[in-house]
Formats: sequence, C-alpha cells, structure tokens
Amino acid sequence: QVHLVESGGGLVQAGGSLRLSCAASGRTFSSYAMGWFRQAPGKEREFVAAINRSGGTTYYADSVKGRFTISRDNAKNTVYLQMNSLKAEDTAVYYCAGVVGSFYYTRQDVYDYWGQGTQVTVSS
Repeated sequence: QVHLVESGGGLVQAGGSLRLSCAASGRTFSSYAMGWFRQAPGKEREFVAAINRSGGTTYYADSVKGRFTISRDNAKNTVYLQMNSLKAEDTAVYYCAGVVGSFYYTRQDVYDYWGQGTQVTVSS
C-alpha cells in the first residue's frame, strides 16, 4: 500500500506559477504509475497529467499541455506538478493518485490510491 499526501496549493494570480508535490509512503514508490487529477466546483473530477513509474513517459490533458509539467523523484518518493501560466479555469482541488503498473494511466478508475487533495485558486 501507499499513502499519498499533496502539498503546495494556494492562491496565485493569473499568469503565475505553483508547484504541487505529492509525497508517498512506503518503499515501493518506484513500482507505481502516478497521476494528477483535479475537481473544480460543480464539476466532475478530471484527468490532468500522468507519469510512468520510471518517469520516462508523461501524458497531459489538452487543457494543460505546454503549461504543466509532471515529474517524479523516486529517491524522494515524490511526484510533482509544475504549473505555469495559470488561468482562472485551473482553479480546483488537485489530487494525486497511484497504481502499480508499468505504463501511464489517464482513467480515474484505474488508480487504487488517492491523496486528500490540495486547493489551487487562481485569481483573474
């Protein structure tokens, strides 16, 4: 099992940047594919970005491509989401998720483990 804890959320002006972190417990973090999802008020949770267990392959939602970067440090049991050029529509609770696997995954129902979420608010 793995326990996930997100951090790094906050209030930022449009055009600004934030870096989210997701720290994982356990000694098998490098076996987990990781993903970031978000849920805006009144909307369903949606896929943002995913990374395979080695960090060599990433995938992004069209809405964040070119602005967000997912990365991981397996030595630190942490996955990151660097968010640049933030827009008001990026306002949401951001969740990290993990699943044992060798690929990257965009579907929420694939993931077994979820963090509690961190709020990101972008003011326009």
